[in-house]
Amino acid sequence: MTVDVLTETVVARPKAEVATFAANPDNAPVWYVNIKSVEWKSTPPLLVGSQVAFVAQFLGKRLAYTYEIVELIPGARLVMRTAEGPFPMETTYTWESTEQGGTRMTLRNRGTPAGFSRLAAPFMAMAMRKANREDLARLKKVLEATG
Repeated sequence: MTVDVLTETVVARPKAEVATFAANPDNAPVWYVNIKSVEWKSTPPLLVGSQVAFVAQFLGKRLAYTYEIVELIPGARLVMRTAEGPFPMETTYTWESTEQGGTRMTLRNRGTPAGFSRLAAPFMAMAMRKANREDLARLKKVLEATG
């Protein structure tokens, strides 16, 4: 079973500001509730082919994984993938300007769990959707507080 979770928010800040902040891996622990640390495996700045390691806490488990940037259109779209662990994942961010001068950001996580994780896929999708909503709410709060 494939897990495909899409969430979005509108941030009352310009697209360039939201995209620059959200796409910077160093900011992930600020707005992702579950991400505890980030380590660059390649030299910044973020480019296609860059690798960034994350340590997260999700569903009571410590997860360590490395994302590779597979698509980067600055200010518009970022796609990163990991093939590690029991749940290979692709994460996509998109940013679009709103008519009011804000930014619509989408966060999409897709993956196909393997082994035992496959049995828990429906539960994982619900938990991911909840976590992603909380993450985007936190991003919105952080960025709107600085404006």
